[in-house]
Amino acid sequence: MLRSMTAFASAQGADGAFSWSWEVRSVNGKGLDLRLRVPDWIPGLEQALKEKFSAALDRGNVTLSLKMSREDGAGRLGVNAQMLEDALTALEAVEAAAMAKGLSLAPATAADLLSVRGVMEAGSVEEDTDALRAVLMRDVAPVLEAFVAMRSGEGAHLAEVLTAHVEEIERLTQAASQILETRRDDMEAAFREALTRVMDGAGASDSARIAQEVALLAVKADVTEEIDRLRAHVAAARDLIAEGSPVGRKLDFLAQEFNREANTLCSKSQHTELTQIGLALKTVIDQMREQVQNVE
Repeated sequence: MLRSMTAFASAQGADGAFSWSWEVRSVNGKGLDLRLRVPDWIPGLEQALKEKFSAALDRGNVTLSLKMSREDGAGRLGVNAQMLEDALTALEAVEAAAMAKGLSLAPATAADLLSVRGVMEAGSVEEDTDALRAVLMRDVAPVLEAFVAMRSGEGAHLAEVLTAHVEEIERLTQAASQILETRRDDMEAAFREALTRVMDGAGASDSARIAQEVALLAVKADVTEEIDRLRAHVAAARDLIAEGSPVGRKLDFLAQEFNREANTLCSKSQHTELTQIGLALKTVIDQMREQVQNVE
């Protein structure tokens, strides 16, 4: 099925002291442009995410954001042994100096020692980043799945819209084909009238040349090939829509070819009704090209 390049997905997760949130969004792009905003202190995470998303997507400007936070209590309090030793040494020196002067100090408590700056400190916990990366990679899988599902859902709607455009192009092409007989009679009458006017003022030696020029104009005004190519493009467009993504580039090229034939049809028309059909074709084709820009 077709997939759109426009989508959004988000989710939250947690493991141990860590919690995080994912956010993935994408817009139209000529190719696949992945922009990742992830913590750089988890080795290998960015590359692993790029590989995972690249395998699932073909086109679009995709932004993936991972925001992580850690509980404050994750860092446990501990005693700095060296600072405690320094505090005890200082306490002994103070008590010795006081005794030397005949002074008696109140005994120090453990709370007194722990209140000394530097004795108590928040201990750092070594994290297993490999294990955390593995958890994150498992957690992102359903996010990617939801993201692709949204692109597919949008793509199904695009397929309906594009199919309607193709059917309208087919209808207008058929209308152009049906009008050719009437156009041929009208153009023949116009050519004969013009030829009569020219022949009345031309010498006998010019009559053959004039007839050749009129015949050449009739050949140049023939739009049979343009109508045949429009029909072929209609069949190709249906095949691409049925094939499904990634066909966005092919559909874009085909829309350009549709437009080329419609332009030629208008330029060669020389007939009011056929010109109106050609202009209607150009309108529908422009609408189709706009929608095709969203197809992956």
